[in-house]
Amino acid sequence: MAASIIHPHLHLLLFILTIIIILFSSSTHGLTRGSSLSVENKDDFILSPNGLFTAGFHQVGENAYVFAVWFTASTARTARTLVWMANRDAPVNGKKSKLSLWKYGNLVLTDAGQHIIWSTQTKSMSSLLELTLNNTGNLMLHDKKQSIWQSFDHPTDTLLPNQPFTRNTMLVSSRSSSNHSSGYYKLLFDVDSILRLVYDNSETTSKYWPDPRLRTYFAGRFEYIDSRTAVLDSYGQFNSTDGFSFVSNDFGLGPQRMMRLDTDGNLRLYSLVQGMKWEVQWQAIGHICRIDGTCGQNSLCTYSRDSGKKCSCVHGFKMVNTQDWSHGCEPEQPHVCKGDDDDDCDFIEMPYSEFYGYDTSFHFNTTLDACKKGCLQDNNCKGFNFAPQAGTGIFFCFLKSSLHNGYQNGVYGTMFIKLPKRLVSSFNPAKAISESNFSCPRRVVVTPLVRSYEKKNNTKPLGFLIVVGCTIGLIEILCIVFFWSCSSKHSPTAEQMYFPASTGFRRFTYSELKKASRNFSEEIGSGGASVVYKARLKDNRIAAIKKLKNSGDQGEDEFQAEISTIGRMNHMNLIETWGYCAEGKHRLVVYEYMENGSLASKLRLDKLDWATRLNIVIGTAKGLAYLHEECLEWVLHCDVKPHNILLDGNYNPKVADFGLSKRWDRGGTENWNFSMMRGTRGYMAPEWVLNLAITSKVDVYSYGVVVVEMITGRSPCRENGEGLVNWVREMVKREGWVEETVNGSIRGEYDGRVMEKVVEIALQCVEEDSQARPTMSQVVDMLLHM
Repeated sequence: MAASIIHPHLHLLLFILTIIIILFSSSTHGLTRGSSLSVENKDDFILSPNGLFTAGFHQVGENAYVFAVWFTASTARTARTLVWMANRDAPVNGKKSKLSLWKYGNLVLTDAGQHIIWSTQTKSMSSLLELTLNNTGNLMLHDKKQSIWQSFDHPTDTLLPNQPFTRNTMLVSSRSSSNHSSGYYKLLFDVDSILRLVYDNSETTSKYWPDPRLRTYFAGRFEYIDSRTAVLDSYGQFNSTDGFSFVSNDFGLGPQRMMRLDTDGNLRLYSLVQGMKWEVQWQAIGHICRIDGTCGQNSLCTYSRDSGKKCSCVHGFKMVNTQDWSHGCEPEQPHVCKGDDDDDCDFIEMPYSEFYGYDTSFHFNTTLDACKKGCLQDNNCKGFNFAPQAGTGIFFCFLKSSLHNGYQNGVYGTMFIKLPKRLVSSFNPAKAISESNFSCPRRVVVTPLVRSYEKKNNTKPLGFLIVVGCTIGLIEILCIVFFWSCSSKHSPTAEQMYFPASTGFRRFTYSELKKASRNFSEEIGSGGASVVYKARLKDNRIAAIKKLKNSGDQGEDEFQAEISTIGRMNHMNLIETWGYCAEGKHRLVVYEYMENGSLASKLRLDKLDWATRLNIVIGTAKGLAYLHEECLEWVLHCDVKPHNILLDGNYNPKVADFGLSKRWDRGGTENWNFSMMRGTRGYMAPEWVLNLAITSKVDVYSYGVVVVEMITGRSPCRENGEGLVNWVREMVKREGWVEETVNGSIRGEYDGRVMEKVVEIALQCVEEDSQARPTMSQVVDMLLHM
């Protein structure tokens, strides 16, 4: 009895002692202009005034550190609870790395080699500029009057009380409990304004919360709400603008709380109990096996209260990586089944099982034999789910192209997996699940990240020799450069070492990219200035490599514009860029591979339905609105056209190709000066031809032409943009103009009122007078309120 009373008091005493020790250590309450924190000084950190939060360098591997914010309360036996990280995907060296507040207001994290790993990309000349950590855990760069940058606007995997979650932010899980780099799970506001959990890896993307089997209305959510925000308040209540809300089990003021997207893909609310232990007070998903990707492809997830979650490979498959179930399973031997031949393959039966999604076809009121025959005749069919409709005696059949998201726990229906007959004959239903010796999650083995650095030699004679040697070498270099510049007016290699310091993505070697692309053998796109190739990087990510043809002045300018622009941006409707190569005459940009190619290619095939086209219209508008109004440095794209709108596996649009883009500061004028016209004939605004002031409205015009093209199916390049626009303007004056104007392939699929509104918005965008056009943010607002 006495022990149970003393125990919580001991925890409280330890917590208070921890705070006192930290307060009397050599910590700082902030960074001022010109000051820095060093990774080598373990007492270099920033403490919140209430002592609840600490910001400093945290070790994540061998000689690898991130700059992070964590809850102060911890002991030698409990790991730090990180709530924010600046450089989770690019740890810095344990020697000579620093976080510095530079003279002109940029907060910069540098590695041992003085490489910029991360920065806030801010500017301020205020003498009151300071970096502080406030009592809510928000790391803020401010000048006493206003906030210039704050960590609350850039969350990693954790949301703290009163931290706003908006359309421009997302939570991304860590890879594992011992690997804090970005994982596969995301919490975000989707294009339909619904707060969702998404599984996203290099091979597939799927939404799993709210339950995709339910219509959003039946899940208690409301679509297309203009204001997309969510917040967890100090009492433990969470509210989102899409109608979702919940209350913590320990509702009320008092305990420290945090909402975290955990490594297993579940969103949970935690409270700090007795100052030392985090306990779950709410979680989004009760059945852990209903989280997409939890066991990887070709595997089955089972769950029980006694043994927890377990993963097992489907019969005939083996684990790809015995340390990590997210990679799933692969065939033990190649599975060969020939279509139209029942002698090669048969099915194993897995009752009460389901592999959700990846349906190639659906058959209603069918028989088991008909379903088997359909799958045997389809070479892409991996199996099918066969389930009755409750109380009717009617059966459904879902043919599967891939075996993802498998689980078994009393699910209504039976799963039939197609396998060669030699494997079917060895199948033992009783051992299908129990044979798995692997439970989830397994310990992930983290490869040590070794950082090299050079020790400074303070020997004076050696220092003198180095100075003399460098001086002689510098003189020789100057002579060589002078001779070279006299013999050649200009060479692309003269500028190859100039790149904006703030670009945070990786620099690849030409040999790396040549090997990754198999000597640039698979071309997936081309334009006047570049060719795009498909490649597989060393970490198995599928990439698109854009190789510039023009190595002259213009090509170099476009390359510099692209890498200096895209390195600063982060938006779901903008292409994600992973790096670049600048080696000799070679100029290449490496970005994420888009499975469905460009919008231009899909429009040529005329295969997009109206729902997909509308999603592309809205997503593209959001991407451009972000460029124009939400970046730290606003961006004008200059070449908006279907070729530069790429589509991922779910046909979500991403604006790409920033070779002609232009940046300007938020505080500066909105007008640009250009030495030449930029863009593509048919999509260019009249300002280019009439030599009028160039503003963000030229992108609005180009966007409007793209929307008109998507609706009508007519290319502005063939009949010039102005002619196409005038034709649509004339059509809308007629009775029943919608049916005559809309592309034939989408007739009958759309809501007439919505179509009329979209055309109206597009025509506003292509007004000849730039002042009459809306901004892209206004376009987004109009589209979401149709």
